[in-house]
Amino acid sequence: MSKIGFIGLGIMGRPMAGHLLDAGHEIITVQHGSPIPQDLADKGAQVVANPKAVAEAAEIIITMVPDTPDVELVLFGENGVVEGLKPGTLVIDMSSIAPIATQEFAKRIVDAGGEYVDAPVSGGEGGAINAALTIMVGATEEGFARAKPVLEVMGKTITHIGGHGAGQTCKVANQIVVALTIEAVAEGLLFASKAGADVAKVRESLLGGLATSKILDVHGERMINGTFDPGFKIKLHQKDLNLALEGARSLNLSLPGTANAQQLFQACVAHGGADWDHAGILRALEQLADHSVSDK
Repeated sequence: MSKIGFIGLGIMGRPMAGHLLDAGHEIITVQHGSPIPQDLADKGAQVVANPKAVAEAAEIIITMVPDTPDVELVLFGENGVVEGLKPGTLVIDMSSIAPIATQEFAKRIVDAGGEYVDAPVSGGEGGAINAALTIMVGATEEGFARAKPVLEVMGKTITHIGGHGAGQTCKVANQIVVALTIEAVAEGLLFASKAGADVAKVRESLLGGLATSKILDVHGERMINGTFDPGFKIKLHQKDLNLALEGARSLNLSLPGTANAQQLFQACVAHGGADWDHAGILRALEQLADHSVSDK
């Protein structure tokens, strides 16, 4: 069992840290504004003053924070992880951030004597709660071997994609596919509803054919019920699509579907939907159609 520093106890991080505690690991974390979740405190999670203190106490450090600047601040800011890093410490970033920045962060951690792994996840809140996340890993072979037993406590499908940054590249690709699939489900259900069909029965039928997907299953139900509590917030998916579009520009690559999904997310934000679940993309399409799939 290991002493694990876990920084970022949000929608995803909280259940992930809980699984590590349940598996017998010690958890050391930091407190931001409000006390740490009571369930984690009850299981023995320890609170220290800052990320530096986390690094001083831990053998493995996991970060699960919203964006690239947040990871940089936690690792390299004042009283950051790197200031307390011990030789050989394994640093696992499970946030979804820029692949190029990830390569830079990895170099800085390695130069400071640590081992770096980027391990972003897919599966949303449900995957985190059920320890069924898909985890995409960028690391050296040694780093992956060290990280894998810990990752297996939180995830179901764990794939070593390649070197540093490769996990984040895979996650960007994942977010492109997810966004476009959510949009496709929203458009299909909107079409069926406007045409007068029973959308619940349409979804049921589609789940039995080639159009089936977890997104149609989970998010299709959200759309029909008109319930868009996150889940995964639109503003976070926007961030991920920005990474995709910035990367595409640097590669001279056209991603028209991604750009369109980003514009629909932006329309949701303009209507106060930054914190809606990303299935709320339906609301932007409903505005364009002047038609609602749900009565809610």
